[in-house]
Amino acid sequence: MFVKKLPKIVLSNTSARSYCVPVVNIFDRNVKRLQRERAAKRDDVELYDYIKEEVGFRLSDRIFDVQRKFKNAVDLGAGRGFVTNNVLAESVEKLTVIDMSPTMLSQVKGTPGLNFNTHEMDEEQFDFKKESLDLVVSSLSLHWINDLPACFRAINNALVPDGVFMGAMFGGETLFELRSSLQLAEQERKGGLSPHISPFAKIRDVGMLLNRTNFTMLTIDTDEIVVGYPSMFELMSDLKGMAENNAAFSRPLNLNRDVILAAAAIYQDMYGSDDKITATFQVIYFVGWKPSPTQPKPLERGSADVSLKDLASIVGPKSVKSK
Repeated sequence: MFVKKLPKIVLSNTSARSYCVPVVNIFDRNVKRLQRERAAKRDDVELYDYIKEEVGFRLSDRIFDVQRKFKNAVDLGAGRGFVTNNVLAESVEKLTVIDMSPTMLSQVKGTPGLNFNTHEMDEEQFDFKKESLDLVVSSLSLHWINDLPACFRAINNALVPDGVFMGAMFGGETLFELRSSLQLAEQERKGGLSPHISPFAKIRDVGMLLNRTNFTMLTIDTDEIVVGYPSMFELMSDLKGMAENNAAFSRPLNLNRDVILAAAAIYQDMYGSDDKITATFQVIYFVGWKPSPTQPKPLERGSADVSLKDLASIVGPKSVKSK
């Protein structure tokens, strides 16, 4: 008899007040660890790093933009070191690289002169001493966390005042082409829908969570990476090579042959050209700071000594050339 696995429900302490609310565990963390292990042990693992390498490079560049040297930093959910392999020793004095996959951690290379060490830890169990870190950075890992508020609170607690949390995670528009193609095919062939693509957070949700977990001076923006593939089958193969295949408890354990062939045809018709299809990866970048008395504060309401209606007289009249 086939028994479908249901999402786990745990209790999470959501505030300093002594009550708990239920948190639904959508993702099977053990399955995700096994997926990362299998991907890391492939002989051609580097072929599938193209998106994670690009995002890791862009995120590490934002670390360089902060004009300070971080004494103690953490790369959370580092994978094969997509951020660590681009961080300069001039920016970070000591870096702890964390991931749940020991094989991936063994493949982290770092940059010349960078003082880093690896530590196996589930990102959901983030545990560092209070106010012991200057920087926490995470690239394309947080979208697999079940309880993001608890994770963000733990990070905030570990940061020193004026410490910074930088991250990149897949957003809600990621793989919308694959999602809609599978849904249409399954609706047509089976008369129902199954969650073949994992859910992703919306940009407004990320900002709200950061604000609720005591981060300030937030900066959030999005980017879209559009990649071409010969067909839907190569896309799905690459997702497996990236260890980005579905890890939800409610995922179907197999995909019907008729459904997948129909989905490939729908994908080609809706989002393809003569020789390829395209897939969209929406990346949400964010920066949040732990509050500190030294941070800039907005002026009190009504304290301005210049009115906006006088702006033209301050800037000067706009010169117009007569023809």
